[in-house]
Amino acid sequence: MTDKDDKKAKKKAQRATSNVFSMFDQKQVQEFKEAFGLMDQDRDGTVSLDDLKEVYASLGKAPKDSELKAMLEEAQGPINFTMLLTLFGDRLNGTDEENVILNAWKNFDPEATGFINTKSLREVLTGEGRPDDRLSDMEFSQMLEGAPVDPKGNLDYAAFTRQIKRGKEDE
Repeated sequence: MTDKDDKKAKKKAQRATSNVFSMFDQKQVQEFKEAFGLMDQDRDGTVSLDDLKEVYASLGKAPKDSELKAMLEEAQGPINFTMLLTLFGDRLNGTDEENVILNAWKNFDPEATGFINTKSLREVLTGEGRPDDRLSDMEFSQMLEGAPVDPKGNLDYAAFTRQIKRGKEDE
């Protein structure tokens, strides 16, 4: 990428939908700002491949460069704070309505207890269906990080659905 192309891309990122701020309340914007600060390791105002490598290394993980590049390519240019918000907004608005997600979970809860055993859920989501549609064990574990799971390994799927759609509520 030439210096001129780089400048064009940064301008495009700056122009990226300022309307995205209206999608989140002030508290959420502040939380995203803090997260962005943690990701922008070199403090240049954008998240780069090297920034992502450092973040993952600090978490004890070492994803392949190709996986990190794929993450970065989801953005239409450099990932500055506005672009990060746009990506999160697209993801959140791209999910189904809360009741649709809740009804999907109910398929795994035939007794209508409001809970799904995570061991059984893991078996289904990692072992059934077309191979391309299955989750890996790592993806399944990542999906449930921070999820409301009781000591017996049961997922409160109504609370999890709220968490997916609205974010984690303060304790």
